[in-house]
Amino acid sequence: MERRRIVISGCSSGGKSTLLKELGTRGFATVEEPGRQIVREALETGSDALPWINPEAFVRRAIEIAAESLRAVRDIDGPIFFDRSAVDALAHFERLSIDTPADLKSLGEACLYYRTVFFAPPWAALYVQDEERPLPFEEAVREYNWLRIAYPARGYRLIDLPKTSVETRADFMLRTLGLPLEALQ
Repeated sequence: MERRRIVISGCSSGGKSTLLKELGTRGFATVEEPGRQIVREALETGSDALPWINPEAFVRRAIEIAAESLRAVRDIDGPIFFDRSAVDALAHFERLSIDTPADLKSLGEACLYYRTVFFAPPWAALYVQDEERPLPFEEAVREYNWLRIAYPARGYRLIDLPKTSVETRADFMLRTLGLPLEALQ
């Protein structure tokens, strides 16, 4: 089976993590989103590496985790599904008009993924604000719109995920990729 590092990106609270879990239950390798992990760690430790407090520290950590994740799966054959990527982190800097430090930019740009990216659209019915995601839905939509520019600007092709059940979304992705609906063991 072809080695592909497939990204699911798009709107916050658009069902990406739920879709990733579904793909995992079907036997596919998955990598969780670094953002919520960073926020959770920051809230537990009192760190300021939160995107709404210290975006540079947050993005630096997100890119480091993205690079570590790709290194960790380099010997795995077959497709691996990622919830977000280094592109999301780099786009965060661009969106806030923060100059990306050279070391972060080169590390982030070295993170290469399959050129087709699946995009979760804004879906108000799914949107949940919580301690790890305190921003309103409108901010998530702004982020989504920025990512719709950032990915193609780096040569990625976007495919919008349908607003439907997680099972149907997973089937859609796998069929689009020409993959079986269950991982071959």
